[in-house]
Amino acid sequence: MEEKVFISPGKYVQGMNVLDKTGSYIKAMGKKAIILADDFVWDLTGERITTSLKNDEVESFYFKFNGEASKKEIERIAEKAKEEQADIVIGVGGGKTLDTAKGVREHLDNAVCVIIPTTASTDAPTSALSVIYSDEGVFESYRFYSKNPDLILMDSKIIAEAPPRFLASGIADAMATWVEAKAAIRSNSKAMSGGLTTIAGAAIAEKCEETLFEYGELAYESNKRQVVSYALEQIVEANTLLSGLGFESGGLALAHAIHNGFTVLSGDIHHMTHGEKVAFGTLSQLVLERRPKEEIEKYISFYSVLGLPVTLADLHLDKASDEDLHKVAETALTEGESSHNFPGSLTPFQVVDAMKAADQYASMYQKNR
Repeated sequence: MEEKVFISPGKYVQGMNVLDKTGSYIKAMGKKAIILADDFVWDLTGERITTSLKNDEVESFYFKFNGEASKKEIERIAEKAKEEQADIVIGVGGGKTLDTAKGVREHLDNAVCVIIPTTASTDAPTSALSVIYSDEGVFESYRFYSKNPDLILMDSKIIAEAPPRFLASGIADAMATWVEAKAAIRSNSKAMSGGLTTIAGAAIAEKCEETLFEYGELAYESNKRQVVSYALEQIVEANTLLSGLGFESGGLALAHAIHNGFTVLSGDIHHMTHGEKVAFGTLSQLVLERRPKEEIEKYISFYSVLGLPVTLADLHLDKASDEDLHKVAETALTEGESSHNFPGSLTPFQVVDAMKAADQYASMYQKNR
């Protein structure tokens, strides 16, 4: 029998203004930190982070992230980290910055990785993997690492002040967690952890979805008002910790594979967030699983309240040809993709039909509201 595997980050800290305590959490981990962020995020957080590190006698220097979690970018930053003899890699910002920080740590001997998200927009922060793209932004592969990040710092005040679209995107990403984990469990597939799903992994994935349905709308409204409410704190944890642990030790399936398929298309879809594309992938997976109409509409209704895309038109794909959709499906079904965790074998035609049917369900729902 295959082994069960559960993996997780070393420590997860969430609360208001934890950014100002960065140094106190990091000081025992190393002496010199390289900090990756883009210009916008650095202007937002840089002074607070460096002041906190300085107060706790941790030397640091900032190195600009150029925007893509690509092999070339990881190697560029790793060279600088080696040159400066950094033993702490801190990633600050969104998913691609954080994935790059993980990749840089893997190039260094005995370094630790600290992740400081500025949004709750994906479940990337806690995982021991990076999604690697080309320099042009096309999905290339998942890169797996020997360990998860050592520390995650989630400042809920920073997240409350971010655009609500990011929180909604994180909810959409997290909504796929239990849907995909159930598929992986049914097919007896390995999770991203390298083993079968544990009871803990499945329970966390299920609790993630329960929390999202219960607090998602309230948290979204809190975010609009930049208020750190109980609901917002619950959703920050669900989007990040519950979804992160749930997908990695639960399993991915078709929803994320369809997201990866979308990256081969050109046009306005590249302006959609990770979670927004995953939302449509989740609907497509539910259709392919022949879920009851009422269940599918529950997801469509929830997504709609949060302003998430539920139709191809919402994704700027209303003019997409059958050939375009087949490219998406073929990419989603390539060898090594998470779609192979879906029970049974799939053809590109089935995936295309599922996307078209999901679009039809959602279009009818919008028309009848």
